[in-house]
Amino acid sequence: MKRLLFIFFACWCALAFAAHDVYQFANAHQRKQFNTLSHELRCLVCQNETLADSDARLAIDLRNIIYAKILHGNNNQQIIHYMVSRYGNFILFKPPLETNTYILWFAPGLFVLLALSILGLIIYRKR
Repeated sequence: MKRLLFIFFACWCALAFAAHDVYQFANAHQRKQFNTLSHELRCLVCQNETLADSDARLAIDLRNIIYAKILHGNNNQQIIHYMVSRYGNFILFKPPLETNTYILWFAPGLFVLLALSILGLIIYRKR
């Protein structure tokens, strides 16, 4: 009896961790659109996870907004424009090249060039 009760509670507890969002779509195109958008947009709480991968409450809310807009008939560009207008370019994993994102795009290359030039200078002085 104790063993059966233990198995019952173990299965019951496992169900608590199995919570998953279930979205109903009219066709496969809408499902693909939802998956594409939720993988292209960044979770603002986790910052290095997509909306699809994040379990943060804000990510769930943003997925619900995407779902509602897809059901309303919006296309990808309209939904992305809506999200960017509300949350800025930070929500995009691939922000556009604009004057305010130059540092984001070019800083890594500049740091590599700076490090290589410092390394070259150190090697030159040692000779």
